[in-house]
Amino acid sequence: MKDETRLRVEAEVARLRYSPNAAARSLITNRTNTIGVVLPDIWGEYFSEVIHGIDLTARQAGYHVLVSSSHSDVSETRDVLRAMHGRVDGVIVMSPNASPGELEGCLPPSLPVVFLNSAPGRALHPSLNVDNRGGARAMVAHLLSLGHRRLAFVTGPPSNFDAAERRRGCRDALRAAGLPADAATEIEGNFGEESGHVAGEAIVRLSPRPTAIFAANDSMAIGVLFALRAAGLKVPDEIAVAGFDDIPIARFASPPLSTVRLDIRTLGERALAWLLVELSGEGRSRAIREVLPIRLVLRESTGGREEELPAGPPHVTSVPRFVSRSSPARRRKAS
Repeated sequence: MKDETRLRVEAEVARLRYSPNAAARSLITNRTNTIGVVLPDIWGEYFSEVIHGIDLTARQAGYHVLVSSSHSDVSETRDVLRAMHGRVDGVIVMSPNASPGELEGCLPPSLPVVFLNSAPGRALHPSLNVDNRGGARAMVAHLLSLGHRRLAFVTGPPSNFDAAERRRGCRDALRAAGLPADAATEIEGNFGEESGHVAGEAIVRLSPRPTAIFAANDSMAIGVLFALRAAGLKVPDEIAVAGFDDIPIARFASPPLSTVRLDIRTLGERALAWLLVELSGEGRSRAIREVLPIRLVLRESTGGREEELPAGPPHVTSVPRFVSRSSPARRRKAS
């Protein structure tokens, strides 16, 4: 196209405020250049970090991201997945309330899928999980090593797989130390700060009072810290507190929160990396399960200066190879 013609076309495009119809284009290319992401929730630091990791990797590969919340409801997860049919080239599903087998029936066989933190069950696609059980076991073992024998454990939602695994890890540590399961008073939470605050108020009223509290996530641990401070209790002098996840605000809590660190952003990045392999056609139908390792980050809330320790052996499969949209694999598929 001559420069003069190009300038006239661009001027007319600007005058008409024309924009290409993405839906029409996708009918021709059979691609939307969009990745679907279904999460239990989209509020809070944990989910924002997951989305950030997915978005960074998607942008590098030339994809847009379409995010939706299932509100931790299995039937709503199915509805959201059905609504994404034809709108996305692949989808990442975080489903701690449902197994892959429960969800695959509403997914087209040709749609590339990666499951993230899903409940156990038959899966025809890659799944990526966190070593929840090992992390909780390591943190409770650390609290026991400090001499604590009266513990409180603030649990997550009963139907949540991550929460159940963290409860199992807590009980594993007690059993390994020769202590009964009821050596840790279990108080139900829902992963939110407010439930942690309510749990903290209940713990303050216990007699004898626990000397250490392990919350199944950092948000609840921060709620616990607020309740203890309001009750005039000194952390960690009178009671130690630990959480799980190492969300960004954990290091700025008062006092800084000891926690089980998982690289939340990396969780999103790796999920998208696996999906790119699926989109390339090189990894289709590979039901690979990867479990990301975790580490203990010990801060002032349990009585020490900041220190990072391994929490156990890593459980990592082979690293997915990043596949860009310009790679030979993608060009073969498009041709």
